[in-house]
Amino acid sequence: MPRVADHDARHGQITDAVQRLIVRYGLSTVTVARTAAEAGVSVGLVQHYFAAKDEMLLATFTRVNGRFTARVDELVNRGEAAGRTIAEMLRQALAELVPLDEARRAEFLVRLAFAGQAAHDARLAAVQRETLMGIRSRVARAIGNGTVCGEVARGADATEHALRVVAFTEGLALHTHIDPDGTPEPAALAALDGQLGRVFTGTCRRARIG
Repeated sequence: MPRVADHDARHGQITDAVQRLIVRYGLSTVTVARTAAEAGVSVGLVQHYFAAKDEMLLATFTRVNGRFTARVDELVNRGEAAGRTIAEMLRQALAELVPLDEARRAEFLVRLAFAGQAAHDARLAAVQRETLMGIRSRVARAIGNGTVCGEVARGADATEHALRVVAFTEGLALHTHIDPDGTPEPAALAALDGQLGRVFTGTCRRARIG
């Protein structure tokens, strides 16, 4: 068990260093040597955990997306415990995609950097596609639950609405990144609320969905 824990810790230490380098200097500047220096470890140690630079980049991209998913799970669990509406929980979850603070900005820059790289890398593209499909699936499930409890009109196409909501959120994230002064947090969240308000038009008939 200690060996597994140490392995995971080293992986995290190295991929976090890659993320910091991407945020500060861009993806093209990342090398094994720079990553080792940023992580405070030897080049040999980095190469021990990652046989090639591409593997290190793939692990970083996967870790960033996994961190987002874990935060969303935590938000949903807290929201359910507090009896929040599905719309409220979905708004909180989607806001994690928008660069409204330094942590989310760093993750957005990493996703943006890898988006270009994924156009020419099948493994990165697979992670990107899997993450997007996972987000859409979660949103569609939330909308389906909303239909059951009364927050969403019966007969609503959850898959179609999920596509629109996620696409809108990603566009909003890009606008916030490009023009943060013109897209302050209150305006960004109000825009997200407006989009969700087109789908969640009713009131839930019960506090929780099982």
